[in-house]
Amino acid sequence: MTKNKRAVLYLRVSTIDKNQDPENQKNPLLDFAKGLGYEVVGEYVDYASGGSANRPQFQKMMKDAQQHKFDIVLVWALDRFSREGIRSTVKYLDTLKLNNVALKSFQEGWLDTSDEGVGELILYIFSWVAEQERKRLSERTKAGMAKAKANGKPIGKRGKDKNGRKKSGYYLRWEKARKIKEQG
Repeated sequence: MTKNKRAVLYLRVSTIDKNQDPENQKNPLLDFAKGLGYEVVGEYVDYASGGSANRPQFQKMMKDAQQHKFDIVLVWALDRFSREGIRSTVKYLDTLKLNNVALKSFQEGWLDTSDEGVGELILYIFSWVAEQERKRLSERTKAGMAKAKANGKPIGKRGKDKNGRKKSGYYLRWEKARKIKEQG
């Protein structure tokens, strides 16, 4: 058991809605850290797709790693860390490694970069799998939107007007068209 390692948690959910809650990852990770004897010194939480590095807390975590603010990053699973594909994921892991920071996954026992025995091939495969899942999610979303459009259903989020009343999808389109025409 490793003692006195400073750990941080990296938690990510794709969106704020859809009943996704980073607490579902946080509490088991806190117990995981405690069981390993790690001192949790921080957490980084993003509400964004893992398919892009444009995640503010992810970027902050990577900068803090370069400043040696912690020794290990604990994640729920590799796809919570990144879904950008092999090159990007390995680049992030190399950056962590260069700064003597390890990455350990709660769900994937094989993913512990503090263990020199972790196979790079397995890491490449799982990085590729995470990227493919992101692509499939995008394709399913686009297919659902195309089906809704073909059936004459409004597409887009329903917002609220300045009086707090729900807007229909059609209202959003008309409002956007009006604004474009005014800017014309």
